[in-house]
Amino acid sequence: MSWDIVLFNSKQKIDLVAELDENQLEPTDFSGILETSFNQINKDENHREIVGTDFTIDFFADSEHSSNFMVSLYGENGIYALIELAKKYNWQIYDSGIDGMVDLEHPEKNGFKNHRKYVEQIMNGKS
Repeated sequence: MSWDIVLFNSKQKIDLVAELDENQLEPTDFSGILETSFNQINKDENHREIVGTDFTIDFFADSEHSSNFMVSLYGENGIYALIELAKKYNWQIYDSGIDGMVDLEHPEKNGFKNHRKYVEQIMNGKS
């Protein structure tokens, strides 16, 4: 099971996704930026898998610009790679593991541990 992350490009600081102002969102070529930012990428039609040190990032490439973009992470190091891009391109990151926005200055407060616990519960048949 993947750890889902949503990248946003917004002129406003997003504190809560439910309260974001869609008029402040900026169309962005997330696919293109992701593909040019990493060296090892496996491609299968429009599916992309970025392979990094102790992580992979999966997404579906899209030629359309969008104001938000979902990726699936496998491994905690993936969030740190995305945070570096977020800082470079002024993106903001929603983390499903904490059901909230990632503090780019304190990336250790991410949802990887919560996601891992959730996967363990499912794998052990507990809900």
